[in-house]
Amino acid sequence: MPDTFRNSADTQVPRKLADSTIGEDLQITGNVSSKGEIHLDGYVIGDVSCVALVLGETAKLEGNVTAEDVVIRGRLIGSVRALRITLQSMAHVEGDLHHGSLALEQGAFFEGRSCRSEDPMETSDKVSANGAAKTSEPTEIADHRKDKPTHKFNRMLPESRSA
Repeated sequence: MPDTFRNSADTQVPRKLADSTIGEDLQITGNVSSKGEIHLDGYVIGDVSCVALVLGETAKLEGNVTAEDVVIRGRLIGSVRALRITLQSMAHVEGDLHHGSLALEQGAFFEGRSCRSEDPMETSDKVSANGAAKTSEPTEIADHRKDKPTHKFNRMLPESRSA
């Protein structure tokens, strides 16, 4: 079969992108990008951009994440922008979460801000210099909400019951 036929655009079948795995013994310094899913069990210092990210129990990531789906079991220090974020019981997250939906399992550690958004992956000028999302809400409505608690979560250890 001639090479021109084998490489013809008319005969190529789209193929599913394979998942990428970063193993426990691998350390990457620099940004990581994929058009598919990434399973991270190693150590990355840098930003990660992909369709879906699974951060394993042994994983450490120091950087920001942009993905449609993010499942965190390991340690993340940085912000996440995703349509769906799940912090499983072994997760340790220090940073802001920008999401369409967020699920936290009992035992997960999260310290930072949770910002629900219709388009959490948008990074345009809709975000002010201090990181807060700009809104078109009238000032008098915003003033009535000053007593509303913020979306900051801290996991506290149980206090000792011995006196």
